[in-house]
Amino acid sequence: MVQSIFEEMGGRYERQGEYILPCLTIPPEKEQSIDLFGRRHLDYLREYRKITYTNLLTSGRLNAYLADIDRQAQEHFERLIEGMKQAQGITECLKEENALEWTGRTNNIRACAREIVGKEIIFA
Repeated sequence: MVQSIFEEMGGRYERQGEYILPCLTIPPEKEQSIDLFGRRHLDYLREYRKITYTNLLTSGRLNAYLADIDRQAQEHFERLIEGMKQAQGITECLKEENALEWTGRTNNIRACAREIVGKEIIFA
């Protein structure tokens, strides 16, 4: 009996009632931690890039892809924060003199950096 391409690649079929269906499984994937940016990108893929999400999921590369996006976004986020702090002159001296102002300005910088990372990496 001639084998199909699926069978030649190591696949097998299973009988369910009158039908013979291929036994499809998702390849095992190394589990990597995904934080805020990776989860936001995952939500974006599920909602707006369904084909990309499905392709990554079925190929077994979704977790590695999201971990890479998360790492890139976190590094970019930290670089932006440091650059903005230097540009605005926010130092430890300001933190000692006026902690409330330092907190407000730092929170503003973090919000701006989060927005920039979202536009450049997460939702691109």
